[in-house]
Amino acid sequence: MAQTTRSRPVPTDAAVRRRPKDRKAQIALTAAQAFSERGYHAVGVDEIAAAVGISGPALYRHFPNKYALLLQAALSTVGSLRAAADAAADPVAAPADQLDRILRALITTTVEHRRTGGLYRWEGRYLQPADRELMRADFRALNERLATPLGRLRPDLSRRDTTILAAAALSVVGSITAHRTALANRRIEKLLLATAWDVLHCDLAAAPPAESTAPDPAARGLAVTSKRELLLGEAMKIFHAQGYHESSIEEIGAAAGINASSVYRHFPSKAELLAAGFHRAADRLAVATDEALGASTGPEEALRRLSAAYIDLAFARPEVLSVYFAEIGNLPSGERTNLRNVQRLHVEEWVHLLGTVRPELSPVEARFVVHAALGQALDVGRLMRFDIDARSRGQMRAVMLTVLLG
Repeated sequence: MAQTTRSRPVPTDAAVRRRPKDRKAQIALTAAQAFSERGYHAVGVDEIAAAVGISGPALYRHFPNKYALLLQAALSTVGSLRAAADAAADPVAAPADQLDRILRALITTTVEHRRTGGLYRWEGRYLQPADRELMRADFRALNERLATPLGRLRPDLSRRDTTILAAAALSVVGSITAHRTALANRRIEKLLLATAWDVLHCDLAAAPPAESTAPDPAARGLAVTSKRELLLGEAMKIFHAQGYHESSIEEIGAAAGINASSVYRHFPSKAELLAAGFHRAADRLAVATDEALGASTGPEEALRRLSAAYIDLAFARPEVLSVYFAEIGNLPSGERTNLRNVQRLHVEEWVHLLGTVRPELSPVEARFVVHAALGQALDVGRLMRFDIDARSRGQMRAVMLTVLLG
């Protein structure tokens, strides 16, 4: 903003500058990008106002508080996907043509709004229950846009299976919001479209029961007695359910049967609890990776074993992997850098194997495919409510391998 001084008067055009008609939408978009990239609680209203080029009071003329900004940003982000799908839908078109039109529209919209996608995947948990249900209703409608023509294209599928495969295709499309790997938009769109179609053709009925090496939770007879381990386990559940910033040491201590002051004997701060949870998840992934690689005779077998191990982890402790991917922005900067490097190295192990199995993919394209595969365990797993039934895990494994192997 130009400032008035006696020696240099403000130019006339600056003095009469008018507010753009789309200012409210501009504010919501800026907020969506900031919340998606840094998390809802890490971003201040004044930062959003400054990014738009207005003052804090000017922003409050459009939104009464920060929560209203979150709600508008979340609903408009999901709403743009639903609007794109609705516009592309053609009830009289052949099912395959209709699916193709909708997928292309969703992919184009997601690529265009890639920087805001993390908002609806993770930050929506900070919405109030009624508002969260509005967002979920949009997602159900979006899923239905794919599931209905898919059911017509593949009448052999059950209603449950069409819902699962539609969700898996949506997860493929949304997977690009979880990372910042650079690739030309046209190549991203082509890769996502091919992968989403692979998923829609996945044969869930033929999926064998998953061969799990994870212990059956129902068979466990002994409970953890270590106070530190109890605190860590309860903290992950509470961070998953409420989000890091909405959780308190008092709640975590109460869930573990420990008073708040005693919690600090084991963890100096809530941030230390979160960091310990991240390191625990990273350790579990590292052990699962080592075991899968050590038991494999080739890269494809290794990918199959890795997928099974990853699904076992996701279904046995969904809160741990959810926190692992959703809350990294709340770690202290040093820890965040170290753990991002750990995550990157884990992904690169998969990328190396996939590049050997599918040499037609460039290393960058393989990275996109790996992220799409890893996202399935959480996105589709949540739809399945992380049912530990062997059939559900077998279907989850079939979807994940379809994304990887095509």
